[in-house]
Amino acid sequence: MKKCIIFLLSFSIFITVPSTIYAKATSKENPKVKSSILMCIDTGDVIAENNAYEHLSPASVTKIMSLLLIMEAIDSGKIKLTDMVTADETAVSKGGSQIWLEVGEQMSVEDLLKAVIIASANDACTLLGEYVAGSEGGFVDMMNSRVKELGLKNSNFENCTGLDDDITNHYSCSYDLAVIACELMKHDLIKKYSTVWLDSLRDGKTELNNTNKLVNKYDGITGLKTGTTSNAGFCLCATATRGNLSLVSVVLGADTSDDRFNASTKLLDYGFANYKLEKINIDQNQIKGVKIKQGVVKEIKPVIDKNKSILIDKNAGELKYEYKTKESVNAPIKKGDLLGEIIVTSDKKQITKIPLNSPEKVEKVNFSYILRQLFKNI
Repeated sequence: MKKCIIFLLSFSIFITVPSTIYAKATSKENPKVKSSILMCIDTGDVIAENNAYEHLSPASVTKIMSLLLIMEAIDSGKIKLTDMVTADETAVSKGGSQIWLEVGEQMSVEDLLKAVIIASANDACTLLGEYVAGSEGGFVDMMNSRVKELGLKNSNFENCTGLDDDITNHYSCSYDLAVIACELMKHDLIKKYSTVWLDSLRDGKTELNNTNKLVNKYDGITGLKTGTTSNAGFCLCATATRGNLSLVSVVLGADTSDDRFNASTKLLDYGFANYKLEKINIDQNQIKGVKIKQGVVKEIKPVIDKNKSILIDKNAGELKYEYKTKESVNAPIKKGDLLGEIIVTSDKKQITKIPLNSPEKVEKVNFSYILRQLFKNI
């Protein structure tokens, strides 16, 4: 009997020790953050989120909005990487992280861009904003207009840097920042700089050290932006790609710098471990034509995005597709109007809905159209 009791006590001690260790590990792996999100860049699907819509100070993560506008200006030809920009008092006066521009100093757009992306330089960001929009205020207006164009409702910017000592209505949220990051990562040029650990300016006199520690630590990292102020805490927007899957994590209001990197790593690891991107296998014969009532075209066949992929769990079963199209619609219709959907399921659970859209604009038949047709036939 004594041997039995001793054995049971020993066994109970044995099984309680690992659970204590596990509890400590779990606590360590879940650092304190105010808000976070993990999103698929390719599809926009939210994989995980925690308080993702709360209005918070984003600190220098604000700059991903600034960088989006700068990248769009470069890609459109409005500005060039080789353009030389002259520093003014407004840019030079910015505090926080900087490359110590002097009034009258000239620097190329490319060097200023490197300073913003790698070293989070506030003076360089302000100067680029002024160069794109003509003034700092004009650039901030562009930022807020672009936010609305993206359909985001929980962001408002008062400057392009994220410095929040003397502003009262500058905020964003994890979800909005993730969407902005997805849009920014469409510009491949960003990765030329966001993946650089060390660089320099002024013929090596000014060293640039990436503020994102994951750049030389995390497998597949592609960027993107850190942020730190006393009001915001420690923030990070991190992007990474493995295979054909690209993810973005946003962490706001972490207690320490290590917490933001640990939380971001955990989110990205979870996404890569559990999800994959798969191209859809559509049977075009299953997509029926839609009749257009009173349209100059009598019937139209809906289309989907040719490069459409879906995010699925790695353990998902066989994908099945259910095709639903409208029997008819009234003219006029616009290009892109919704005409149906494809419901994708796995193990009888809905994975996603793929919209079927009009490939073109269809006008309504009217008197002027009839006259045009008569003259054409004559």
